Amino acid sequence: MKIGLAQINPIVGDLEGNSKKIIQCASKAKEAGADLVVFPELIVTGYPPQDLLENPFFLEAVDHVIDEIGKAVPQDIGILLGAPLQNKETVGKRLYNAAILLEGGVRKAVVLKQLLPTFDVFDENRYFESAQECKVVEWRGRKLGVHICEDMWNNEEQAPYYLYKDNPIDVLAAQGAEIFINISASPYYAGKHEVRNRLIKESCQEHSIPFVYVNQVGANTELLFDGDSRVHSADGKLIALAKSFEEDLLIWEEGTEGTVQTPKAEISIVHDALVCGIKDYFEKTGAFSKALVGLSGGIDSAVTCALAVEALGADRVIGVTMPSKYSSSGSVDDSVALAEAYGLTLHKIPIVPAVSAFEGMLTDVFEGTQPGIAEENIQARTRGLLLMALSNKFNYLLLTTGNKSEMSVGYATLYGDMNGGLAVLSDVFKMQVYELAEYVNESAGRELIPRSTIEKAPSAELRPDQKDEDSLPPYPVLDHILSLYIESQKDLDQIIAVTGYDSELVEDILRKVDRNEYKRRQAPPGLRISRKAFGVGRRVPIVMRWNRSAYASLI
Repeated sequence: MKIGLAQINPIVGDLEGNSKKIIQCASKAKEAGADLVVFPELIVTGYPPQDLLENPFFLEAVDHVIDEIGKAVPQDIGILLGAPLQNKETVGKRLYNAAILLEGGVRKAVVLKQLLPTFDVFDENRYFESAQECKVVEWRGRKLGVHICEDMWNNEEQAPYYLYKDNPIDVLAAQGAEIFINISASPYYAGKHEVRNRLIKESCQEHSIPFVYVNQVGANTELLFDGDSRVHSADGKLIALAKSFEEDLLIWEEGTEGTVQTPKAEISIVHDALVCGIKDYFEKTGAFSKALVGLSGGIDSAVTCALAVEALGADRVIGVTMPSKYSSSGSVDDSVALAEAYGLTLHKIPIVPAVSAFEGMLTDVFEGTQPGIAEENIQARTRGLLLMALSNKFNYLLLTTGNKSEMSVGYATLYGDMNGGLAVLSDVFKMQVYELAEYVNESAGRELIPRSTIEKAPSAELRPDQKDEDSLPPYPVLDHILSLYIESQKDLDQIIAVTGYDSELVEDILRKVDRNEYKRRQAPPGLRISRKAFGVGRRVPIVMRWNRSAYASLI
């Protein structure tokens, strides 16, 4: 059998556009001699369709589109695709997450998803009923072990515990499956390639069955899908691999091996993920003329700008430098150098007149108080006001530049530097931002991001001689603590035991993370590149009173 792995990039809700891609890709697969072409999970609607699935008219349109696809694709090739199907029973959720096998315009088989993830960014129990059983699909004399995304993840041998009682992989193997076929919409996080590779390899080796895996590619708001569609032989060897973060049609014939490229460094993959996230957010919304970045001369805005240019081109990125009375000449010079290196338009708008006006307006009310954070934030909010004015006037997408380290501890200003439509670096720790900057320059073979930007001490420049380390521990220390707390879900005593850091320091950082949830709830959506990002996958109460120090010794 010759199988096409159709790794395509859908837009959520774009039934017409998605079906057009499916039809075109199926025709190409047929031309390449494929007997079967496999598409990702919920490809008809795009993933995740969220509450579109509660719209009866939308669901009727989906059902109509499936039939139209069946009529339009080549009639002598099998088409396996993912879509929601209505549950005809009188009990249970109204939908199933399904894989549908079409041939000759007829629905030859339907496979229903059994394991429904409801954790982190997933909320499938909200919409779907779980299948009570799984069965192999018999087609053209073959037994196909078709299953959907999460259905393969309960087979991991090294798992410390299992989320589900059922294991569809074992059941399909016991029914005589000759080949596993998984259709997925599995979001990327750093290290996902290695996890996926190990999991599929284990399944193949356990059952001596080859494995075809087809994953969605592209970005839908926060979620980034890497593709990484692949084929493993019965002994677990990776024998064919699609591109990452690009649409691809991979044709594999049983008994043959394709070309498998050398894995990229993780920072390269993170870079590609963020570029994809910006590009797809911009193009799939279709709402903006250009992207806008406030350039401070610092590392975060420089990297955000660099990623935006790679995603959209220099002609669609506008930079703005907004010096205050505390801005160093080097910060302005670095912003100019960055803009010149990329050939993008740069506006210089000093904020001194506006800040002075605000201070004058507040003189009477602030009388008798000492200057502090309120005055510093007037500067940040003035910049935010100017950027939003440009965004409104010219229909620009404002990209916020704050990183995960800052967002974690609240080192950001609401209605100031947090203004924007997309938070590019909100899931990237500060030290990773430096890695990205080095990667950008190395890949270009020249200094696009100024060396002075990379080497200068981080500063918000909101008061004389201000440095980030006046308020925060050094970023390597901060990032270590934050990574253990947010991503590894360790708490006070565990973090102290692992790191050896001072208990007061660790407790202060954790307290800052907890207390600044209200800020993060008001931030724009951020691109997810880690196992645990702020946003839809992390649900922490804003109003709470959790005294960890009282119970730390119990952990």
